[in-house]
Amino acid sequence: MNKNELVSVVADKAGLTKSQAGDAVDAMLDAITGVLKSGDEVRLLGFGNFVVADRKATTARNPQTGAIVNVPASKAPKFKPGKALKDAVNS
Repeated sequence: MNKNELVSVVADKAGLTKSQAGDAVDAMLDAITGVLKSGDEVRLLGFGNFVVADRKATTARNPQTGAIVNVPASKAPKFKPGKALKDAVNS
């Protein structure tokens, strides 16, 4: 499912126009992005948690040249599904 398909489903389920549903989906994604950028996490009870994980600096090897490359430390967004979502997918 892509974003346009998600907007269509939200519009149908919530009784909104596609434009209103698109604005709602965009607002939700912007809100989650903003919270993660600030270093906090988003908890949606029954659905899951969006968290920021720290990645350590490391070294890697370029497979074409064999040269060693330094990979800097970074932060990565992660999603941890909740029990209700896991149960729904596995039923």
